[in-house]
Amino acid sequence: MDKQEFLINIENLTLSYENMTVIKDMDFRVTGGDYLCIVGENGSGKSTLVKALLSLKKPVGGTITFGGGLKQNEIGYLPQQTGAQQDFPASVYEVVISGCLNSRGIRPFYSDRERKMTAENMERLGITHLRKRSYRELSGGQQQRVLLARALCATKKLLLLDEPVSGLDPMVTAEMYELIADINRSGVTVIMVTHDISAAMKYASHILCLRQDTWFFGTPGEFLADSSSDFMKGGENNG
Repeated sequence: MDKQEFLINIENLTLSYENMTVIKDMDFRVTGGDYLCIVGENGSGKSTLVKALLSLKKPVGGTITFGGGLKQNEIGYLPQQTGAQQDFPASVYEVVISGCLNSRGIRPFYSDRERKMTAENMERLGITHLRKRSYRELSGGQQQRVLLARALCATKKLLLLDEPVSGLDPMVTAEMYELIADINRSGVTVIMVTHDISAAMKYASHILCLRQDTWFFGTPGEFLADSSSDFMKGGENNG
């Protein structure tokens, strides 16, 4: 993919939550190979923006345009986990291959290509040996690897990760970040919502910082030089 070919173009985007404007007149572009980290305070609009990117929330104003051959249903999404999701009674293989559901359409069975892709993504994430294990029996780190493999089955171009290391211990967190970085280096574009500013500074090619009155988009170096980096002085936030 051409490095300069955009996958998502945001122009004059305004979003609301419960009749309150949380994002106003936002402009940014995600191109092939980018690693965008979205950071911000509680209530700054991170979750609302994620829903808009997934076409689950209609903008009040402005546009979200998909390019580079990316379709709205071809975003690999790893959501924040809930207790119910963690207790999901299915095998690891069943969870991972379910990432192919959008591409399967009305076909009653998965294709050989989809089964092969599932096996490859499980191998890539180091979870092949867990294939028949119940998802609910896994550790938090193992579950996140399963969900990341599932997200990869849904896309070849763009991963959208919402707090992918939430609740994980430091060693598992570091492993997860390296896995995501490897995937990005292989050519998959990454958008990650995170409260971990140090990880954003280390891994991101671009940072989108949301605040309740404004927003910033730029490289980590530009973020450090910008007044929005005052956010860093307020401590990390789970927003």
